[in-house]
Amino acid sequence: MMAFPILAAAFSLLLYPLATAVINEDMMFINYHIHIVNDLPNDLPPGIPSLNIHCKSADRDIGEKAMFSRDDYEFDTKVNLFATTLFFCNAKWLEGKQQCFNAFKARRDEHRCRKYHNSCLWSVREDGIYFSDDNVNWVNAYPW
Repeated sequence: MMAFPILAAAFSLLLYPLATAVINEDMMFINYHIHIVNDLPNDLPPGIPSLNIHCKSADRDIGEKAMFSRDDYEFDTKVNLFATTLFFCNAKWLEGKQQCFNAFKARRDEHRCRKYHNSCLWSVREDGIYFSDDNVNWVNAYPW
């Protein structure tokens, strides 16, 4: 008879954090937009892309794209039940620089990317890969 209350309490403690996250935020229903813009200098001959981007998660490959100046590599995602959604990208600049970065990490981005139309904004520049949550203020999150 004493075991039931103990089991019920243990079960409640295990499920409470998950239930609270889903109920409070409805995070699983929000569609996040990820934008990665090529803001590298345009000093190459016409027809030659200056940047190559490839993004994927553990179970979804967005694909590789050769990007010209001002091109936008974009995709959408939702946060999974356990808030472990992660999309990582590899950026290769024709100048020989390369950088891997997390374009969307659920626990980091589910709140900060809501400020500007549920968008995570990235800009690839000469000195690194910048992030913005409002399309005004930019931070060099991944230097080359």
